[in-house]
Amino acid sequence: MSTESSAPAHMIDPVVASLAAAEAPWAAVAAAAAESKLGTATLVLDVGDAIAVTEYFVITNGNNSRQVKAIVNEVEHQVKLVGGPKPIRLEGQQGMDWVLMDYGDFVVHVFSEEARGFYQLERLWKDCDQLDWQALAETAG
Repeated sequence: MSTESSAPAHMIDPVVASLAAAEAPWAAVAAAAAESKLGTATLVLDVGDAIAVTEYFVITNGNNSRQVKAIVNEVEHQVKLVGGPKPIRLEGQQGMDWVLMDYGDFVVHVFSEEARGFYQLERLWKDCDQLDWQALAETAG
């Protein structure tokens, strides 16, 4: 009897796969990947009209530093698995309080619960539209 698992070692999350197949913005794919690792209150802000350096901010948080790290790893892994871009730059991995994943066209902000409450990016960018990535996922799936 074989001890090898018949399941693929790197499973693609079904929501991530459906968003990628529907050619949703990569920011929506990243949001779905964050949620798959229990990212909390994950949202995507369309900041393209407000700033020139990126189109979307993905904002989420984990409950502790281990979960923040797991979310960061999962976003990078899932986006890569469906043919998406690699991050240009990762910042904040030392303390895992606020990790910024810069993909160029979108930036993923993974906060600890405390840091998200302190920095309140949603409030700072409240005039920007939200991309309803969950509705896109329902439509795509």
